[in-house]
Amino acid sequence: MLNQLEQPAPQGKTALLQLGFRPFFAGAAIFSILSMLAWSGLYVFNMHWYQATLPAVTWHAHEMVYGYGLAVIAGFLLTAVKNWTGVQTLRGVPLLLLFLLWLAGRLLLAAGDRVPLGLAAAADCLFIALLVVAVACPIVRVRQWQQLGILSKLVLLFASNAVFYAGALNLLPGGTRIGLYSGVYLIMALIFVMARRVLPFFIQNAVDSKISLQNRNWLDIASLLLFLIFWAADIITPDSLPVAVLAGTLCILHAIRLADWFTPAIFLKPLLWVLYLGYAALVAGFALKAAVVAAGVSPFIALHAFTYGGIGLFTLGMMTRVTLGHTGRNVSEPPAMMSWIFTGIVAGTVIRVLLPLIAPLHYSLWMGLSQALWIAAFGLFLAICLPMLVQPRIDGRPG
Repeated sequence: MLNQLEQPAPQGKTALLQLGFRPFFAGAAIFSILSMLAWSGLYVFNMHWYQATLPAVTWHAHEMVYGYGLAVIAGFLLTAVKNWTGVQTLRGVPLLLLFLLWLAGRLLLAAGDRVPLGLAAAADCLFIALLVVAVACPIVRVRQWQQLGILSKLVLLFASNAVFYAGALNLLPGGTRIGLYSGVYLIMALIFVMARRVLPFFIQNAVDSKISLQNRNWLDIASLLLFLIFWAADIITPDSLPVAVLAGTLCILHAIRLADWFTPAIFLKPLLWVLYLGYAALVAGFALKAAVVAAGVSPFIALHAFTYGGIGLFTLGMMTRVTLGHTGRNVSEPPAMMSWIFTGIVAGTVIRVLLPLIAPLHYSLWMGLSQALWIAAFGLFLAICLPMLVQPRIDGRPG
C-alpha cells in the first residue's frame, strides 16, 4: 500500500489522468458551461429544441444533476477514497475510459432522436455502476465499513438514474420526476454528510483565533432520519402538507447546525464562506419548500435554492479546494479572483431565487442574468484551475 502511494511523480507536461479529480472536475466545469449556454438559448432566446426524445426542461434538469453533479462526485470520491484508504484509485487508461463513458452519456443524450434513448441510458447507467465499483474496491479492500454510507448513496444514485430512464422510455409512469428529485436529494445528502465531516475541521484549522465548534449527536441522527422521510414524502405526495412540515423542521435543524459552526472569521476565508453559504442555501431551500404550501411559493424556487445555490456553491467550493490542495498549492491563499467567482454564484442565487418572489413579471430577465453569472463564474474557474488540473503538482509529489 505504501509503495503505491509513494510512486515517483509523473514525468512530462501533463498529469490529467493521475487522479480522478483532474479529468472529472475539468469535464464538469466545461460541461456546466456548455449545458447552461444551451439552456439559456432555449429558455431566454427561444431557440428551437431539436429533439423529441426529452423535453428541453427535462434534459436540462437531468444533465445538471447526473451530468455536472455526478462528474463532481466522481472526481471528489476517486480522490478522497485514496486519502481515506491509502489505496490507489483509478488513474491512467482506466480513469480515461471511465471519463469517456461519462462523456458518452452526455453526447448520446444530447444527440436526441439521432440515437436510441436506450443507448444513452445504457452508457449513463454503466458509468455510475463502474464508478460504484471503483469507489467500493479500495473501501472493501481495507474494510473501511464506515464509508458504506457514502457508497450506499452512490448506489442509490445509480438506481435513481435508472428510474429516470425507465420513465423517459415510458416503462415507469412518473419515473422521470422520481429520478430527478431523487438525484437532487441524494446529492444534497452527500453534501450534508461531507459538510458534517469536514466543514467544522476546515473552519477550526483556517481561522486565526482558537475556537471550538459544537456538533450535536441528536441533531445528526434527527436530521438524517427526517431527511429520508422528507425525500420519500416528496416523491409520494409532492409538495403536500407533510412535506412542508418536514421541510420546515429540517430548516430549523440545519439552521442550528449552521449556528453551531458559525464564527465571523469565516468571511475572511473565501474557501470557508463559499461552503458555509452553500450549506445556508440548502437551509433556505427547506424554508422555501415549506413556503410552497404555507405561502403558495413556486416549487421551482425552492428547487433552485437547492440546486443553483446549495449544490452549485458547495460543489464549486469543493472543486476549488481539492484542486488547490491536490496540486500542491496553499488552500489558505487561493487566487484572489476566486472570491469574485464565488460572489458571482451567490449573486446568481439571489437573482434566481429571491428576485422572482419580489418581481415575478421579470422572471425571464432573472433567469437570463442568473444563467450568465453561472457561465461567467465557471468560465473564470476554468481559466484559473484548468492549468492546475492538467499540469503535474508543483511540489513534485504524485497525484
